[in-house]
Amino acid sequence: MKKATIPEENRSLSQGNITTPTPASKAPSKIARVLEHMLYDGSLIRFEAERLGDHCLHSTISSLANGYGLKFERQLERVPNHWGEPCTVTRYTLPDSERRRAVNVLLMLSKPLKQRQKVAA
Repeated sequence: MKKATIPEENRSLSQGNITTPTPASKAPSKIARVLEHMLYDGSLIRFEAERLGDHCLHSTISSLANGYGLKFERQLERVPNHWGEPCTVTRYTLPDSERRRAVNVLLMLSKPLKQRQKVAA
């Protein structure tokens, strides 16, 4: 018995048509989204970083600090967790003295991987 086939233009994604339009440019990486937020919108705590798709903010901050030489101010805060109970979190802020370096890092992160160069320390 021969299998029935559905014309490709009528196939849904569940039926094997996996061709999707590609965006003109790729979405920014998680580290770039966090850095851009820090530059233009201020500080972040881990719960606020969730909106940017970052589920482990302290690791992202560590990558920015150790990999790109950025320095962050850290301030402990008490905020309610998802159940309303108070918990201690760290608020990360980019000081004014680091803004120029952060802009350079963000510009570098926006380039394709092959075109990236190390940011001068």
